[in-house]
Amino acid sequence: MSHLSENIIQIDFSEEMKTSYRDYAMSVIIARALPDVRDGLKPVQRRILYAMTELGLSPDKPHRKSARIVGDTMGKYHPHGDSSIYEALVHMSEDYSLQIPLVDGHGNFGSIDGDGAAAMRYTEARLSKGAMTLLNNLDKGLVEFVPNFDESEKEPAVLPATIPNLLINGTTGIAVGMATNIPPHNPGEVIDGVIACLDHPDITIPELMQSIKAPDFPTGGTIVNEKDLLSIYETGEGKIKIRANSTVEPGENGRKNIVITEIPYTAAGNKTKLVESLSSMMKDKVFDEIYDVRDESSKEGIRIVIEVKKDRDIENLLNGLYKKTPLEDTYSVNLLAVKEQQPITFNLKSLLQEFISFQDELYTKEYEHLLEKANQRLEIVKGLIRATDVIDLIIEILRGSTSIRQAKGCLTHGDITDIRFKSKESEEEAKTLNFTERQADAILAMQLSKLIGLEIQKLHEENDTLIDHIQEYSEVLGDKKVLYKVIKSRLREYKNQFATPRKTMLINADSTQYVEEVKEEDLYILIDRFGYTKSLDSSSYQRLSKDSLNEFSHIIPVKSTGRLCLFTAQGNMYQLKVMNIPRCKAKDKGTLIHNLCKVGKEDILIYASFDTLFESQLLFVTQNGFIKLVSGIEFDTNRSAISATKLEDGDQIAGITVLSAPEVLSGNQKVILYTKQGLSLGFALSEVSELKKNGRGVKAMTLDPDDQIVYGASIGPEVETFEYNGKTLSAKKIRSRKRGAKGQKAQL
Repeated sequence: MSHLSENIIQIDFSEEMKTSYRDYAMSVIIARALPDVRDGLKPVQRRILYAMTELGLSPDKPHRKSARIVGDTMGKYHPHGDSSIYEALVHMSEDYSLQIPLVDGHGNFGSIDGDGAAAMRYTEARLSKGAMTLLNNLDKGLVEFVPNFDESEKEPAVLPATIPNLLINGTTGIAVGMATNIPPHNPGEVIDGVIACLDHPDITIPELMQSIKAPDFPTGGTIVNEKDLLSIYETGEGKIKIRANSTVEPGENGRKNIVITEIPYTAAGNKTKLVESLSSMMKDKVFDEIYDVRDESSKEGIRIVIEVKKDRDIENLLNGLYKKTPLEDTYSVNLLAVKEQQPITFNLKSLLQEFISFQDELYTKEYEHLLEKANQRLEIVKGLIRATDVIDLIIEILRGSTSIRQAKGCLTHGDITDIRFKSKESEEEAKTLNFTERQADAILAMQLSKLIGLEIQKLHEENDTLIDHIQEYSEVLGDKKVLYKVIKSRLREYKNQFATPRKTMLINADSTQYVEEVKEEDLYILIDRFGYTKSLDSSSYQRLSKDSLNEFSHIIPVKSTGRLCLFTAQGNMYQLKVMNIPRCKAKDKGTLIHNLCKVGKEDILIYASFDTLFESQLLFVTQNGFIKLVSGIEFDTNRSAISATKLEDGDQIAGITVLSAPEVLSGNQKVILYTKQGLSLGFALSEVSELKKNGRGVKAMTLDPDDQIVYGASIGPEVETFEYNGKTLSAKKIRSRKRGAKGQKAQL
């Protein structure tokens, strides 16, 4: 037991949870979800491209099965599951997601519609030309290589990217407690921005935006809040509103067609859902102006046709489509990337400065590598040229030596031990030889064909060329201006290769206002005892049998342009537009009324159309015995919820009756009240005062301290009984007394 207790480590649970979660969070942030600011790649993307490089899948080589690429990536570098690797591979091939796709896919790699890619065993891939701008010079030691997950392989910590991939292709990633959302930009504009930053290090962001105007999405569309872009680029955060592009064409039978030619970037990969949402809104009569929706897209481009009914306001309908459908959407920008193992939010200029700093490092290492190679080659060439001048002596040394080691020692140090020479002069001359190790190796490996006059001339020409290159490399390494000139030259080559015209337009548009065009027709709202609600047109309603109608506790005739009002026991009125109540078939169940408006857990007492209320008066009776009449005009409001009456603390509404003007004026209406203790009281409606809706009311009945009104209504002279809580009570036998009197025992 004592031995076991020695191995028990006591730790604080909360501290262990904190430490473990922090380690997990940093792992997700650094090793999974966020891109490196230098090459703009997440780890999985970098590993896929490196694995493809090792497989020799350059753009001029045949495609290779995606399963092989995924297998190599997972087995060597990224042990996090094949599906995530394949999804990343597919994403890097999408020309509707990236400005410069990094993978050249062969086979079914999905589509902008939302179709998924075929299984990895069916598709093939290779690197694109764009990917080579991230991978060139990988073998020159320009970037650090680190051990893989099991230290059996080496992988690059970052790729030697020579284009600003992070801004050009953008990225999206969700980490722990943070997320990145960098939109794609036009390659030509970004390269111009980098060059402007190289030429003027103190350039401001507004000046930079003369080159990099805004994001440029591969799907086109229009950014409608251009005025917000400066703030977004200065802070690294903000929201871009992007809208579909459309044209209006003449249709059939006098109709007009709205043709969507470019969709928002947020709908890329979900075009089918976009079309389905438009179709469902047409079927649900959200847009009564739409006659039909068709997707006529092809390889030539996107073409979504919205047929509009005759004589409808096209501009107004477009405003409605932008407001209620994904044809206008918001893209949240967050310029978050990893720098030196830390997530940082950058602005536009700092992103470019990080790229320039990385280029400075890369090009310096590249030219140091070139200079070293050139110096090594110059050393060999000089040795070969010198060797051709004493070739007879070298041949004599080789013939007189018994081993290569012996011959090499003579060439490098003039060591003639045990070497046989033909003459004393040759022996003395051999003692003066002092070739370098590298030169001696090249001489010993030299072919006799190199002694031809033309070959010797080539050596002299190569010598001159190498001297020029060494001078050039030394100038580049010795002067930042010359180094930046080289960087700019290569960037301009990439601009010629990858630049395309801007696809996304920029405007400043006000918030779209949509005036709903609803054809007025007679409808019936049917509500069952559970609160399921639906609307039927007149013809469907008239076909219902009496038994079917008995299933509904409320049937309210309304106009399609009207409003349904709900009054609750808690003293509130809620209303919703009839057009927002689902238009259903007779057999459909409908939608819960609580899902259509914010009633919450309040008890609904009555339903009424506002058209009925407008021409009526409402009788309110509360549990604490207050009563009043309120004109229906008081409830005319655009708000979805208002207070319908004033209530004391602990009081609720016991009953509400909607009374028409003739009923109020007739003098025949009677108010009946019934209490929890079984007492009742009746009096003429004419005794009730009309007050404002925010008035408390007047005393309707004198109640014992522990009693309260549970039923209150106004009835006509023809009503003989009323029902409460399963009991049928006699209205005729309720004796009329003055308002405010005590009640009498109600009779069954």
